[in-house]
Amino acid sequence: MGMNNARLRMFARAAVIAALYTVLTLAIPVASYGQIQVRISEALMILPVFTPAAVPGLFVGCVLANALGALLGLTAAWDILFGSVATLLAAVCVRLLRKQPFWLYMLPAVVFNGVIVGVELSVFYALPLWATMGYVALGEAISCYVLGYPLSKAAQKLDKLWN
Repeated sequence: MGMNNARLRMFARAAVIAALYTVLTLAIPVASYGQIQVRISEALMILPVFTPAAVPGLFVGCVLANALGALLGLTAAWDILFGSVATLLAAVCVRLLRKQPFWLYMLPAVVFNGVIVGVELSVFYALPLWATMGYVALGEAISCYVLGYPLSKAAQKLDKLWN
């Protein structure tokens, strides 16, 4: 019975994180899609530090946000694959680096999104590669470092939520 409760808690946390990511992305679509983007939802990349449930939660949330974005004409269908894989890789790395300093464990989110999404946008929209990678990485850095830092401080105070 205890194992089922733990699984259910993990599933519920992942589902809540996925829903938050999706809603936050779609709430401000002009900032969430395109060459210059600052996804508010990417501040949630801090959550794998506190719970392993954040890894699948962020991935599913990104898949949903990108799928709904594609349906609404905000992004292209290939962003479902490339953007979501970038978020998954970043979330796994944040989880693995969680014992490192804040600036270091958030770095994979900036790098993976900057490179993967930057290349994707450059290839599919014929945008300049280095500028596009730089814009995406800058937006991700704002989301992760500027918005993610206060979120990490709040999450530390809610430690009982994660245990």
